[in-house]
Amino acid sequence: MSWEYVSFLAVFLVFPVGLFLLFVIWPFAQAAFYALTDWSGFSDEFNVVGLDNFVKLWNDPLFMTAVGNSMKLALVVPLVTVVVSLAFASLITVGGQGRGQIRGLGGSGFYRVISFFPYVIPGIVIAIMWRLILDPQMGLVNGVLTGIGLNQFEDFPWLGRVATAMPWTMFVMIWGFVGFYMLLFIAAIKGVPAETYEAARLDGAGRIRMAWSVTLPLIRDNVQTAWIYLGIGALDGFVYVVALNPSGGPENSTLVMSQQLFRTAFTQGQFGYASAMGVILALVTLLFAAIVFSVNRLLGGRDEKGRA
Repeated sequence: MSWEYVSFLAVFLVFPVGLFLLFVIWPFAQAAFYALTDWSGFSDEFNVVGLDNFVKLWNDPLFMTAVGNSMKLALVVPLVTVVVSLAFASLITVGGQGRGQIRGLGGSGFYRVISFFPYVIPGIVIAIMWRLILDPQMGLVNGVLTGIGLNQFEDFPWLGRVATAMPWTMFVMIWGFVGFYMLLFIAAIKGVPAETYEAARLDGAGRIRMAWSVTLPLIRDNVQTAWIYLGIGALDGFVYVVALNPSGGPENSTLVMSQQLFRTAFTQGQFGYASAMGVILALVTLLFAAIVFSVNRLLGGRDEKGRA
């Protein structure tokens, strides 16, 4: 075995794997261990309580509410973001005139910059900005609505009502995500040969038909990747929900798992119990990714037998 081969393995395999084990796997293992204890987080003393924390979580109505809210975000935010991003990407790349060369709408470069702009703003800034926009007394939304004669919205607390707090939270997250994933889909669509769209158009396919039967199947793997990342971001959602509703919203309608985890650990000093929440959140995230992979495969993804 040559020195070059050994050094190559050390630099490009052993060293990266070691870093991954040290900074990723080891913290996960520690969290899983502390989830079995009553550690306060501020002492070197703790007792091993086994699965008591998980049993307590199962019977904790506040945490179960947070789980339900997180699942709502994981279902709605990825779906709406992918649909809107894909629609914009299709319009910008292949949604132009029905004659001549396949191209996007006029001024598509301008639309790309405008759509991507929200993504370059940190999530905390986006959430605080929208919290001010939705402010009951000084917010832009209420100001515009009352300005056009809808006086019933004067001092309307959009983030203070159960019926509107979660929908607005979803909207703010989607608003912040759409630009980046639109560009991701644009890059994917650009990789599709123009002859494919030309053939579909000659066969009489309209824009919606081309998007469903041509674009979506050919960029399926990109959609899967976007869905997984969006699901992970939605299941977390900590930055957005804390900035929009630090208290968890009216009747805890916007409280999510990561927010309740933070409260339990740093406010109540129950790091062992919070670690159990973290384990549940990690398992839910892994389950979400597994479901997305499975659905993609069942619908004809890359791992399908016919393409293997």
